[in-house]
Amino acid sequence: MNSLHHTADGPYEAVLFDLDGTLVDTAPDMVAVLQAMQRAHGHDPIPYDLGRSCVSNGAVGLLRMGFPGRQVEFGDELYRDYLDRYAAAVCEDSRVFDGLAELLDRLDAAGTPWGVVTNKPGFLTEPLLDKLGLARRSACIVSGDSLPARKPDPAPLLFACEIARLDVNRSIYIGDAARDIEAGLRAGMATIAAAYGYIMSDDDPRAWGAHSIANDTRELAQIILKAVNLEE
Repeated sequence: MNSLHHTADGPYEAVLFDLDGTLVDTAPDMVAVLQAMQRAHGHDPIPYDLGRSCVSNGAVGLLRMGFPGRQVEFGDELYRDYLDRYAAAVCEDSRVFDGLAELLDRLDAAGTPWGVVTNKPGFLTEPLLDKLGLARRSACIVSGDSLPARKPDPAPLLFACEIARLDVNRSIYIGDAARDIEAGLRAGMATIAAAYGYIMSDDDPRAWGAHSIANDTRELAQIILKAVNLEE
């Protein structure tokens, strides 16, 4: 389960990425903000590796892990504090995962469009991608507040294909959470589970139903390049 067969009409023509834990390693900044908040509230900070595994669950997921005695909800005081702190440090130590900058270069050189579909709010997504030099290169950026619906609803993926004029049935979506694969499958895309991403200890990417699984970014690049007919 380490490759994608070409579609009936030929190779795939576009690649869409989830953001956190798939295209960009944002855990250093996101976990650091949580740890700083825990210290400010008189709590011992959680270990980095534990926080990292939860980053794909966003700010609410991180806060619920870091403050288990609090009923954290979207829009509450703790949530707003986290977003304010994170917005001020959105790209201090975040980096494109090793090997994926080269993959994007290959896609750009071949004229193969790629984009980002994430549940991260736009006011965080766009500055992050801009600071990494990716915003202007991407064919589309769909954030968690671009539409009323978020993943696992397929609407954000369908919207990305619409604005970038992509054929949904010849597009690939890569993500490191079950919601990503569910959204991709419901949209009619080929899907790749990024097993190198932010995976909780009780989760199993093999159970998500993806068409393929990439255990590391090198394997992901190989799967994608073969799928879009750029394999050397």
